[in-house]
Amino acid sequence: MILQAAAIFFGWMYLVVLTYRSWVRHQKVPGPFFAAISNIPRLRWTWSGAAHQVHMQLHDRYGSLVRLGPNCISVGDPKEIQKIYGTTVNLKKSDFYKVMQPMSRGKVVQGLFNTQDDELHRAMKRPIANIYSMSNLMEFEPHVDTTIRFFLSKLDAGTTEHDQTVDLGTWLQWFAFDMMGEITFSKRLGFLDESRDVDGIMGSIQKVFRYASSVGQIPWLDKLWAKNPLLCCLPEGSSPIVAFALARARERSNISEVEKTTTHHNTKNFMSRFLEAKAKHPEIPDWFVTAWATSNVLAGSDTTAIMMRAIVYFLIKNPDKLGKLMEELSLAHVEGRLSDIVTWKESRSLPYLDACVKEAGRLHPVIGLPLERVVPKGGVELCGQRFEEGTIVGMNPWVVHRDKETFGQDLDEFVPERWLCDRERRVGMERCLLTFGAGRRTCLGKNISYLEICKLIPTLFWRYKMALEGDWKVVNHWMVAQTGLNVRMTPRGRNQGVAAS
Repeated sequence: MILQAAAIFFGWMYLVVLTYRSWVRHQKVPGPFFAAISNIPRLRWTWSGAAHQVHMQLHDRYGSLVRLGPNCISVGDPKEIQKIYGTTVNLKKSDFYKVMQPMSRGKVVQGLFNTQDDELHRAMKRPIANIYSMSNLMEFEPHVDTTIRFFLSKLDAGTTEHDQTVDLGTWLQWFAFDMMGEITFSKRLGFLDESRDVDGIMGSIQKVFRYASSVGQIPWLDKLWAKNPLLCCLPEGSSPIVAFALARARERSNISEVEKTTTHHNTKNFMSRFLEAKAKHPEIPDWFVTAWATSNVLAGSDTTAIMMRAIVYFLIKNPDKLGKLMEELSLAHVEGRLSDIVTWKESRSLPYLDACVKEAGRLHPVIGLPLERVVPKGGVELCGQRFEEGTIVGMNPWVVHRDKETFGQDLDEFVPERWLCDRERRVGMERCLLTFGAGRRTCLGKNISYLEICKLIPTLFWRYKMALEGDWKVVNHWMVAQTGLNVRMTPRGRNQGVAAS
C-alpha cells in the first residue's frame, strides 16, 4: 500500500510539475486558462467546426497575441505577417502538417502543401513552378471554357424557363473537380456528367480535413492512428485521394493517339507537363509526379469551390452590391467588352468584380485555422514579445482579415467598395490577405482558382437570376466550407446560345 501510494503521489507531482512548466513558458501571453496547460481545448474547438469563431472572439478579448495551447500562440496583427511567413525568414511548418500528409501503400506521401522540409519543397516546386504562372495557364483557357459550357448546360437542363432550386454549393464543387480533371488529365472526372460524388472522393476529402483539423492540434495522436504502422498496412490505410489521382493518371496514359487527335483532349495538360519535367530532370523520383497530381486534385478543387460559394452567397445576400456588379456587366456587354463566357482578359476590365472577389476572400477566407510555424534557433519578436526556439506561432486568416487598422470599419460586412480606393491603400490591404497563404509557401495553384472564379462568376450572374432558399451553415474543418447553399435559379433569357460541349 505504501509503495502504491508513493507511486500515485509522485505521479501526480510529475503531472503538476509538467503542467506548471507548460504554464510558465508563455505566461505573459493572455488566453483561456485551460489552453495554457492543455491542447485539449483547441482540439475541442476544431472538432466543433467553430474554431475560427472562437479564435476571433479570443482576439477581441485578449488582443493581438492569444495563447491557444501550452506552446501555441495565435498572432492577429497583420504587421507581423512578414516576420512569420516572409520569403527571407526560416520558420518551418509545424507538425500539424504531418497529419495532413496522406498514406499510400503504407508510406507517407508528402506534397508541396504539407511537407515540412523546405529543401524538399524547393526540389518539388522548382521543376513545375512556371506551369502555374498565369501566362502559362492562359493556354488552358479553351478547356476551362469547355467545362463551363458543360456546367451551364447541366444547369439549363434543370431550370429551362422555370424557377428551380438547386444545391449550388454542391454543383460548384462538382464543377471545380471536373475543371481540375480537364486541365490536369484532359478529362472531366465525371462529377458533372453523373451529378454525384464520384468514388466518394468529396466525402473522403471532407473526412481528411475533419480528422486533420482536430488531430493536428495534438499531432502525436496521428502516430497512434492514421500513421500507425500496423493500421496503415490494412487496405483502409491507403488514402482514397491518392488512389483517385493515380487512377485518373492511368486513365490519361491509356488514351490512344487517335483519341487525342479526334476529340477535344488537351494533350498539353498538367500531367503531360509533369511528365516532361520528370524527363528533363531524371533525378526527380517517380513519386513527385504522384504528389503533384494529388495536390492538384486535393487543393485545387475545395479551395476554388469554397471561394465561389462565398462570392455567390455574399452577392445574393447583398442586393445593392449585386446590382452594382450587374450594372458593370451590362455596360461591358453593351460596349462589346464581354463574351458569353467571360474571358480572363475581359475580367481584368471589371474592377467591381475584382473588388467582390477580394472582399469575399477577406470576409470568408478558405483557411479557418492558424497557418502554424515553428520559431527557429535565436527566437523571434512578435507584437513586442520575444518567443524562444520551438514555440509554435501562427496567424488565422479569419482574425487577420478583421484588423480595423488595415481594412477599416464594418469588418463583418460585405463591402467591395473598400477595395476601390487609391493604389497605395489597396496594395497595403492586399499584402495583408492570407486567402492563399503568404510568402514562399503561398498556394501554388492560386492562379488556377482566380482563372476559374473570374470567368465563371460573371458568366453565371449574367445568365441567371438567383435567390437564396434558406441560409447556409459554416463549418470549419481546416478549410471553412459551407453547407446548404440552396439557390433558386431563373434564366435571364439572354445568352441562351451558349452550347453544351
